[in-house]
Amino acid sequence: MRTNNGLLSMLLPMRRIDSIEPFRVMQLLERAKELEAQGRKIIHMEIGEPDFPTPVSVIEAARVALDNGDNFYTPSTGNPELQLAISRWYRDEYGVDVSPGRILITPGTSGAFSLIYAALIEAGESVLLSDPGYPCQRNFIRLAGGEPVNIPVGPDTRYHLSAELIEQHWQSGTRAAVVINPSNPTGTLIGDAELQQVAERCRGLGGYLISDELYHGLTYGVRARCALEFDDQAIIVNGFSKRWAMTGWRIGWVIVPEPLIDACRRVMQNIFIAAPTLSQYAAIAALSAQADCERMRLAYDQRRRYLLAELPALGFDIVVQPQGAFYIYANVERITDDAKAFCWQLLEKAGVAITPGEDFGAFKAAQHVRFSYATGLDDIRQGVVRLREALHG
Repeated sequence: MRTNNGLLSMLLPMRRIDSIEPFRVMQLLERAKELEAQGRKIIHMEIGEPDFPTPVSVIEAARVALDNGDNFYTPSTGNPELQLAISRWYRDEYGVDVSPGRILITPGTSGAFSLIYAALIEAGESVLLSDPGYPCQRNFIRLAGGEPVNIPVGPDTRYHLSAELIEQHWQSGTRAAVVINPSNPTGTLIGDAELQQVAERCRGLGGYLISDELYHGLTYGVRARCALEFDDQAIIVNGFSKRWAMTGWRIGWVIVPEPLIDACRRVMQNIFIAAPTLSQYAAIAALSAQADCERMRLAYDQRRRYLLAELPALGFDIVVQPQGAFYIYANVERITDDAKAFCWQLLEKAGVAITPGEDFGAFKAAQHVRFSYATGLDDIRQGVVRLREALHG
């Protein structure tokens, strides 16, 4: 067998893959599952997956489509019926008119971002991201050959990019800036005036605003605005996994400006042909499941308010109150100087799983943790009891 350095280098992964970071919350989840297999009860506040079942009407729509034999490929850009339904939903939800042809149906929002970066970025070009922010964004950009530029953000901008930060970090090769609204991991919203300024600044600099709106519909006491209300050339990513509790259905969408449609269509035809057909029929029904969505939103808000009342007394400082999603980003400086080690200790000793800040970036990561309240209130209450015992005896 040949073992010279040339052959060995051919057998190793590409160096580009070396830059792809692990999704650490999944490592925590894997260990939590191992502990559960040993018979331990683990309180899950690490993973951002709704604990609610998919609405019955959505499941029934998929069942009807299956019974009817509607399980073949749709057009690469999506089932025209679903594109039209989403277009109407934007008119009703936000008061904006979006041509169905601009709405591209994807295998989840991960598929949407992979598509956008593949169509938008040349090798070496950059995209501006908030730090902290959703960790997979960095890797989507790297896989497309681009460079993520992580910009530290804090309470002064509610953990969002501002127009000033975008202008400060924009370079000749920058193609876009990403806003996650509401934010993962902080649950905070960008203000309307700030969102308009960000959109105007991106457009003025010759690039795109990419707005991740996956957690729209999960807000508390405030309405999230769609970036299209401020910039009709913004790129909008959304999906059915969170608001409609459809994570495993892998169905999302992206709204792109007219000049990007052809490039995106060609990429879609090659990288995933089409989004799952049954999921597309289910998604059409989901858009009418308002009562189910509201029931889930009210339950999340109850959990949010409970944690906001309990966590500060345990030493977790919440500098900016979350108004959306199902996350709380808490400062742990009063408890530890190593959030990563702290999270692993809590899992092993107290059976409580939360996510360290390092999963979401580098800026003050060792001083923060994320709580997800996408789990039942009874479990959350038990988790608080365990945290109190672990921290205060």
